[in-house]
Amino acid sequence: MNLNSRRLPVVRKIVSMCVAASAVWCASASQAADQPVVGLITKTDTNPFFVKMKQGAEAAASKDGAKLVTAAGRFDGDNASQVTAIENMMTAGAKAILITPSDTKAIVPSIKKARAAGVMVVALDTPTDPQDATDALFATDNFKAGVLIGKYAKAALNGKPAKIATLDLAPGVSVGVLRHNGFLEGFGVKEGDPSIVCSQDTRGDQAKGQTAMENCLQKAPDINVVYTINEPAAAGAYRALKAAGKDKGVMIVSIDGGCEGVRNVKAGSIAATSQQYPLKMASLGVTAGVDYAKTGKKVSGYQDTGVTLITDKPMSGIDSKDTKFGLDNCWGNK
Repeated sequence: MNLNSRRLPVVRKIVSMCVAASAVWCASASQAADQPVVGLITKTDTNPFFVKMKQGAEAAASKDGAKLVTAAGRFDGDNASQVTAIENMMTAGAKAILITPSDTKAIVPSIKKARAAGVMVVALDTPTDPQDATDALFATDNFKAGVLIGKYAKAALNGKPAKIATLDLAPGVSVGVLRHNGFLEGFGVKEGDPSIVCSQDTRGDQAKGQTAMENCLQKAPDINVVYTINEPAAAGAYRALKAAGKDKGVMIVSIDGGCEGVRNVKAGSIAATSQQYPLKMASLGVTAGVDYAKTGKKVSGYQDTGVTLITDKPMSGIDSKDTKFGLDNCWGNK
């Protein structure tokens, strides 16, 4: 039997259902088919930074009439899960994919494949290596964020000889490199300067931050300035300093601006932090994705989503906001 002849009654039945049953049902089905699909891939789904990013994306997708599909790595650095997520989102018909790359180099071939298939790819927060592997980057100026806390630490030290510990992210991760180098620039020292007495990697983890600080104190007990890649690492560093009875004499500066971190600034365990805005990154990304799906117009280049120095002990000549502003604009549990 001709298969097409078997299908015709089914097709006629569906058409008659549309006509007889409900024009509204048909319109909504058509609308769902035309709804732009935008993907969001974060490093993890547990870090409050990425939780807030997802909230921003969900709100923007609802406002812009898009379908948002999301995925995340099992841990920070999980490239394999992000590769799989890109493939799944392409299969799901995503016209745009927003990604915070866990491995800034290893993810590039998958991004190239997506772009070759006509998908617009925007990096959020963390640039790929090379940066132009994506169509655009919506992010904090991580170098500037480092410069701000470096300048602050230098001013707050008030001429005392510096003994600096840097608690970094991990080798080769661009966001960590930019923040670290920005701090050194702001403080006015170069890599290898004798004032940098210890450097340890923490992967932005509180427990690893505590261990790193313990190791640094063993190496250089007279540390008086601690730069940390983020506020969880700062919390770990403070715990180690307090256990060693050195918390009063050591200044910690950090980057992120999460609610817990800003509360730690208010409490005095962190002197200052540079606040970034993940919700804004994601909402701008979704809007750009929907625009591309509807018009074919791609965004390009870098868009700075802002950074603000947060401290309750401002230094002359350095722009900052207090912890009230920080708590009003933070992310995580308020």
